[in-house]
Amino acid sequence: MNHSSIFNPYQTKDSSDDQVLYDYLINSVQTDSPEQLLDDFQALFIEGRGFRHPKVYIALERITKAKNADQAFNYIFNRCCHIVINRWQMQPDLQREIPRLIYLFDKVRGGDIASYSTSSRVRQLVKNFIQTEQFVKLKRIADVIDSKQSISNNTTSVGKLIHRYPYLYDYCLLGEDSSDEHQQTVRRIKSQTERRFEVNLSRYVTYKVRTAQGANSGLILPKTELILPVKNPTLLTDKELNRSLKHFVGNVEGNHSYKSLSQSFVNHTVHTQTFGAFKDDLYEYVVGSLDSKYSQGQFNKKLQHLLQSTLPECNHQKPTEFLMMRTSSQLLNFLIVESPHQPEHYVFIDLITNLGVTRTVGLFLKIILFSKKVRPYLEKRFSILFNHYESFSREGVPWLVKALENMQLALSVHFGKVDLSGLKQNQLN
Repeated sequence: MNHSSIFNPYQTKDSSDDQVLYDYLINSVQTDSPEQLLDDFQALFIEGRGFRHPKVYIALERITKAKNADQAFNYIFNRCCHIVINRWQMQPDLQREIPRLIYLFDKVRGGDIASYSTSSRVRQLVKNFIQTEQFVKLKRIADVIDSKQSISNNTTSVGKLIHRYPYLYDYCLLGEDSSDEHQQTVRRIKSQTERRFEVNLSRYVTYKVRTAQGANSGLILPKTELILPVKNPTLLTDKELNRSLKHFVGNVEGNHSYKSLSQSFVNHTVHTQTFGAFKDDLYEYVVGSLDSKYSQGQFNKKLQHLLQSTLPECNHQKPTEFLMMRTSSQLLNFLIVESPHQPEHYVFIDLITNLGVTRTVGLFLKIILFSKKVRPYLEKRFSILFNHYESFSREGVPWLVKALENMQLALSVHFGKVDLSGLKQNQLN
């Protein structure tokens, strides 16, 4: 998701009041201790009482009493939070303070928005804010950073797993009105999370390959050469992870891997004369990953209908990048989920039931390897499912957790910076 700087639609003409709050926090987060800043948030926004800096409190008072206070406050308060979060996130020893800041709002008591009392109005405005999607995204950031307690047992909710899936961050942690501070924070966290997973995955694979080689050679290593065990970095079992790695890296159709299949298809489409012919070829490309018994059922008919009904007026044109991307995105709609407003995902469930999670994710991988610019669209589809099941327990939707884990694995293998292409299928056990 590409966010540009966002213009604040709720600024006053001189924007002095909101700027007073921003300037105060920008200065305080650089000079004050986290404890002092948390106390300030408690005083200003949770209790709404008088403040040690009268100018700041007066500015807040004017904001709460403005005609458009209900709407303006959400934007201003959200940005206040992100000014602090962004600075703390840049300092590893202060990152642990971010969840403490967000969890402060669990203590907020409602007030009376119609009251003349500033404290009562502030409390109610903050209470309203924690019912918004903006606050949901703040809570997710806290969960990402406070991830040590996120996977303690099988009853943990799906939402608590957000830290594991950086490919969801652009859609689950950012919104159309995200400030520069918010975007910078998420980009930084995303990069760190991706790199950490890739390093852990690489170490795990190296460990498994070395132990397999040692076992095959029959050698008994002296204690000084013992191979230290490396923890599986996923929520899959070792057997599931090894099987998925073999699938995503190795051959899946004859002597072809997903990478070679997609490259062959790209090379073929260069010579395709019409958009109609491209859609026919795409159909064959997709069903090539399916069991013949499954593909001969209703799935094939629905897939064929989808492709034939996609921009039929362009069938005789040259297949441009736009037409191929549009078709690929429609295909992902069909295979995964349409939209947040139409969250039905019967085809996705049917694919998983008949093909298994790994092969289903492999089908999606095949599409984004051919059309790399449609990858964000795939990530958006998965974020819709994640949001839909966020409050469910992990054990209630095990297929979704496995799909999320396999997607993370597939993206890291094919788009990450850790090269696993030399891994032979028989090197993992």
